[in-house]
Amino acid sequence: MVDLEQNAYSLETNDWIKRGWEIRTNNFPPEIYFDYPTKTESVSLTGTSCSLNCAHCGGHYLKGMTDIKELNPQSDTELAFSSALISGGCTVDGKVPFWNRLDLLHELKNRKVRLNFHVGLIDEQESQLLKGLADVVSFDFIGDEDTIREVYGLKHTLEDYIRVYRDLRKHVKLIPHLTIGLKGGIWSGEEKALAMLETIGLDGLVFNVFIPTPGTRYSDRTPPDLEEVILFLAKARVRLPKTPLALGCMRPKGSYRQKLDEAAVALGINRIVIPTPRARQLVEEKGLTIKRGEECCAL
Repeated sequence: MVDLEQNAYSLETNDWIKRGWEIRTNNFPPEIYFDYPTKTESVSLTGTSCSLNCAHCGGHYLKGMTDIKELNPQSDTELAFSSALISGGCTVDGKVPFWNRLDLLHELKNRKVRLNFHVGLIDEQESQLLKGLADVVSFDFIGDEDTIREVYGLKHTLEDYIRVYRDLRKHVKLIPHLTIGLKGGIWSGEEKALAMLETIGLDGLVFNVFIPTPGTRYSDRTPPDLEEVILFLAKARVRLPKTPLALGCMRPKGSYRQKLDEAAVALGINRIVIPTPRARQLVEEKGLTIKRGEECCAL
């Protein structure tokens, strides 16, 4: 029997966890998606180059991606992946310049590769280029202008994020991503971002949690308080009763991750990327059927 450590959390948090589970039970079938994205290739359009040097990343995560120059979709060789995360570094104005490699991206599409894009703050004309190309766009949504300045070094406003979000929704399937504690582990607009998304509309939502990453400006920071994260997720579950919610791949490891994953199951999250063993055990105890995926959770 998995012990959710109810006594470790406040009465308020435990109450919201229970409410979240009731919402999930009333609005979704008894199943949960576990994603192990072994068939999704992470592709950088810019190699290891990024003009922003963001405080939480500093180009670190680009190093683990496949440079698009290494791909050869015209080859007769069978591809080792069925989907690709198309991402990369940003330009100085916060865009991922996917339009520079449209020829290769369309070749991937012609080979039945499903494409999940990170595009940044592109304009309406650039959004239209994704029609018929992107299976989904994963869009990082921000609810605090100080965070935009400090993390990304951009002068954009919340209205810019809303504009890009609305433009993209006209042309492609769009799944917003919300990183809890993005501003170096400090809460900064997560509640406002959730409220804006609720107003504009959303078909799903992926939650990530800030990770202190070596070599970045935030390397010495700590993740946001675990119970506060769990409480936020539980309240989001109740607030968005019919919206599929996912716990994405970016979240701290160790005991933090173990407790977070376990609580995510208990409060009614619909999808978890690479869940911990105790979360898998709790799923069985709650009578949920596991649906296993092998691609990005947004796909």
